[in-house]
Amino acid sequence: MTADEWKKLFTKEGFADVYVWEDGPGAHYSEHMHETDNAHAILSGEMVMRMKGTEKTLHIGDRIDIPAHTKHSATMGVEGCRYVVGE
Repeated sequence: MTADEWKKLFTKEGFADVYVWEDGPGAHYSEHMHETDNAHAILSGEMVMRMKGTEKTLHIGDRIDIPAHTKHSATMGVEGCRYVVGE
């Protein structure tokens, strides 16, 4: 799916804020949580997401949903990562 298609889907699903975000190679978000549900859809690069005791590498076309109040962390791949966010 394209960025616009993901954005339309996330908006249809009820996410109030939907946007494209990009992180550089190896960028890291330490463990944190959000007050609302979040979703990420990978457009390019890779993201390693750690959540609920598991680790998953996300590639182009993959989506991950992060429930509200769920601790998680993420590290971007060697080429960075561009992704659509729904919050």
